[in-house]
Amino acid sequence: MNLLWLQASGCGGCTMSLLCAENPNVFDTLADAGIDVLWHPALSLDSGADVRALLDRITAQEVALDLLCVEGAIARGPRGTGRYQMLTGTGRAMLDWVRDLAPLARHVVAVGSCAAFGGVTSAGDNPSDAVGLHYEGSHPGGLLPPEFRDRAGLPVINVAGCPTHPGWVLETLMLLASGTLGADDLDGYARPRFFADHLVHHGCPKNEFYEYKASARDLSEMGCMMEHLGCIGTQAVGDCNIRPWNGSGSCTSGGYPCINCTAPEFENPRHAFTQTPKLAGIPVGLPTDMPKAWFMALASLSKAATPERIARNAVSDRVDVPPSLRKPRP
Repeated sequence: MNLLWLQASGCGGCTMSLLCAENPNVFDTLADAGIDVLWHPALSLDSGADVRALLDRITAQEVALDLLCVEGAIARGPRGTGRYQMLTGTGRAMLDWVRDLAPLARHVVAVGSCAAFGGVTSAGDNPSDAVGLHYEGSHPGGLLPPEFRDRAGLPVINVAGCPTHPGWVLETLMLLASGTLGADDLDGYARPRFFADHLVHHGCPKNEFYEYKASARDLSEMGCMMEHLGCIGTQAVGDCNIRPWNGSGSCTSGGYPCINCTAPEFENPRHAFTQTPKLAGIPVGLPTDMPKAWFMALASLSKAATPERIARNAVSDRVDVPPSLRKPRP
C-alpha cells in the first residue's frame, strides 16, 4: 500500500514520537506490513520538483493513494484561504492539497490530536483558524464535511494523542493494510478502539494510592494526583499504562498528571493542567461511569482505612515505609 504523509500546523511531535517505536522500528514495521512511504516531509530524501511531480501524479490518479496521513491541524486563515500555511514550492495552501487528496485516498488517518480535533494548534483565540480534518473540537465537520467517507467507507480515523503513541499509529496502519479495521472498530470520535476502549487509569502505577485516596499535593510526591494535581486518567481513553511508551514510561509513571490529551478540546481546560477544580472541596471531575454520591461514600471509607505505609508514602518523593514482612503460613 502507498502512504503519503503531510505535516500541517503543528510541532512535528507525532513524527518524533513515531521514531521512538522499537522492536521493530517504524521503518521495518511498515516494510513488513507492505506499506511503501511515497513521501514524508521530515523522513524522505525527495524534495522540491520531485515531490511536486509526485503530488501531481497522485492527483491525476496515476499513482494510487492508499493511506493519507496528516499530522497537525489545518489552518483555514486568513478568511478561509488557508494561506497561513502553504505547502512549500507548490504555490498552494495545505488546506487545498488535503481537500484534493482526501477523496482519492483509500483511507485517511489523522495523526495526533491536532489533526484529529484541532488540538493545541487551535487553543485560545485560534488566530490561524486551525481545525481538525473531520472535527472542529468535539463537533463533527472540520476541514472535511461530517458526511465525508474514504473510498473504503470509513470516516477519518483519529489516532489522537499529544503526541500520539507510536504503537497506536503503527497498529492502525497495519490493521488498515490488512483490511481488518472497520467501522465497528472505531469509537464515537472515530478513534481506534484497540486503545480507546481502555482508560489511562488502567495499569497506572499510582493505583494503590488511588484506592485509598492517598493524595499527593506536590508533583514530586508519590501519591495519587487526582484529588489535588489535576490528573484525569480515570476519564481519559488510552492504554498508556498498559502499553508503556518506549517500553517503560507514561505520564503518570513519570509523576505528571494525565491531561486527557486523546480527547477533543483538552487544550482548553479553563484551569491549570496541574490543578484539580473543586466545588466545596470536592473534585468536579469524577471517574467515568461513577455516580458522585457513590464516589464520595467510597472515598470517605477509603481514607478512613488508609494504612500508615500508604499515607506516608503518598506525600513522600520516595518509599519511606516498605511493605510489612509476613512469615509464610505453615
